[in-house]
Amino acid sequence: MERAVYTIGHSNHALTRFLQLLRVHRIDAIGDVRSAPYSRRHPWFGREALQRSLHAHGIAYVFLGASLGARPSDPECTSDGRVSFARLAETPTFRAGLDRVLRGSASHRLALLCAEKEPLHCHRAILVSRALARRGARILHILGDGSLERHEESERRLLALVGLSQGELFEPPEALLARAYDLQGTRIAWVRPLPSPPDSAG
Repeated sequence: MERAVYTIGHSNHALTRFLQLLRVHRIDAIGDVRSAPYSRRHPWFGREALQRSLHAHGIAYVFLGASLGARPSDPECTSDGRVSFARLAETPTFRAGLDRVLRGSASHRLALLCAEKEPLHCHRAILVSRALARRGARILHILGDGSLERHEESERRLLALVGLSQGELFEPPEALLARAYDLQGTRIAWVRPLPSPPDSAG
């Protein structure tokens, strides 16, 4: 049976607006896929504060950033310091996270939470939603204005975003879309900070 999974970015929403978006779409569970679930500018979206607010409104919260976050601790998931979404998607930890989402979506109206307003600028669409769709899930992105966008529509926008909307004469649509994912994944992937040089002041 096809299972629906929603996604949402908290962006700079006020807490009341964010809760309204969840209520409009009848979301009763949040899966937080942020690796670092805190915001200096918007502290109400910090992990503990958000969990309290959600629970007060009858919405379950689970932290999934350790398995589905975009900043893995495993150095094997990086290439030249940049996270490789392709490598990350193949890890047992990531796959276990997908399993958990699919199980949760069977009993809850579940939305995956990250920070970015635009799904195409976020790993929740370029990495996690892509993998879930491959496993048969129906993905619906809650946009900043409250409207819903099917992931298939997001993919069409993705092709245009990376300049591949016209297609290539001899390239199958599946290969073209895969190339678009790879291009955008490279653009938005986290780059591990270089270690600070040793202090040579004395």
